[in-house]
Amino acid sequence: MGFVKEMKKHGFLLQYLIAKDFKIKYRRSVFGIAWSVLNPLFMMLIVSTVFSFVLPRGSLDNYSYPVYVIIGQTMFNFLSEATNTAMQSVLASASLIKKVYIPKYIFPLEKVSFSFVNFAVSLIAVAIVGLIAGIGISWHIVLLPLLLVVFYFFCLGIGLILSVLAVFFRDIIHIYGILLTAWMYLTPVFYTIDLITEPMGDTATGWKFLFLKCFEYNPMYQYIEVFRSFVLYHQMPSTASILLCVGYAAVVMLIGILAFAKKQHKFILHI
Repeated sequence: MGFVKEMKKHGFLLQYLIAKDFKIKYRRSVFGIAWSVLNPLFMMLIVSTVFSFVLPRGSLDNYSYPVYVIIGQTMFNFLSEATNTAMQSVLASASLIKKVYIPKYIFPLEKVSFSFVNFAVSLIAVAIVGLIAGIGISWHIVLLPLLLVVFYFFCLGIGLILSVLAVFFRDIIHIYGILLTAWMYLTPVFYTIDLITEPMGDTATGWKFLFLKCFEYNPMYQYIEVFRSFVLYHQMPSTASILLCVGYAAVVMLIGILAFAKKQHKFILHI
């Protein structure tokens, strides 16, 4: 109830900060917000052109590779932008926090929300590529907004955790960049999971077994594959995948809220 009251009281500030970020990001840009569509389109064109000649198609013989790539790319770009900006949001707002009382959670919340709006606009690029590829639409797409909401809370939870860590441990800003790069390559964004699992087979033991499990239980793999199931494969994802997506978001959000609530009163001493 306290959170709801705070949101009602400071909701205008959240809207103002989001609008301010939009103005700053696209200031003096000819295409403005259109870059949220053009950027994923150009990146998809480059990546799909290069890797279509380098990597075998695997299980994608009957599906559009450009659509496969742009879905994974836009999802991971949102995670990267949202968590990176949220991580530094409290530190970047130090001067404001020291002058007036503002609920400190509003800063990572605003950064993730701003990134989510950008992400929503970038989905136009996914729709354009889908139309060009002629993948069609099935009823499963009506479930996509539910996935995106769950994914939003997953990114927000990570953002809250990182924003706390960054206040007390500045090195996390550099460490996270390395971890995020590793995370991207461990996620089937531009390659298919069967290229990893099939060579190892069912007899994988030891470190190979653990390696396969890292792919299987990678949160981003689950979120991206569920998105692809709704949009590209036109089928329902497995119950296990749905439960994992919801579970990851719930656990990360809970940890993020608890960590932020416990440490926020000490921020003023370290920023």
